Amino acid sequence: MTIKDTPEEWEIRGTGTPFTGNKTSVRTDDVVMPDGTVVHRDYQVHPGSVAVLALDDADRVLVLRQYRHPVRHKLWEIPAGLLDVPGENPLHAAQRELYEEAHVKAEDWRVLTDVYTTPGGCDEAVRIFLARGLSEAEGERFEVEDEEADMELARVPAEELVRGVLAGELHNNCLVVGVLSLVAARAGDGLDALRPAQAPWPARPFEA
Repeated sequence: MTIKDTPEEWEIRGTGTPFTGNKTSVRTDDVVMPDGTVVHRDYQVHPGSVAVLALDDADRVLVLRQYRHPVRHKLWEIPAGLLDVPGENPLHAAQRELYEEAHVKAEDWRVLTDVYTTPGGCDEAVRIFLARGLSEAEGERFEVEDEEADMELARVPAEELVRGVLAGELHNNCLVVGVLSLVAARAGDGLDALRPAQAPWPARPFEA
């Protein structure tokens, strides 16, 4: 048996959007189950996101500490952001986020992993990139606001982040998936065997 996720769509008898926000909305679908019954399914509609595990030559990961109001925590995270434009190239979005949040650029980009963050209640898809060959970006720093204005920046050894994840001290989805994927990739075929930065992404199709 091949263990691989496959696209599938069950019949929808009706749909509505009871809430529309600034970046996301809530949708209600009437979905036909295999036995013929129809059930309501509410979920958040999300444009998608990118995240960047930026790894320097000293094997340290660039991380940010930011307040997240829904969970009432300051979380250590990796740079990330929304795909603000439909069909936006995720690599370009990731490069933008790394520049805006950390004022850093990278020479080598790979796809580390693709995930659905909470597929039971949200359609958000995230592409996590591995960025290497880091250097300071040119020009003035991007002017941040709101929660980002209070953001802290650090470079932490990858092994220390793995320890924190397994100890239950670090909880951000993209950081957890990113650092554990880094370890798995190294233990497997190596980082240079990761997918190219422009690899297809069926969850959020884009133009190269």
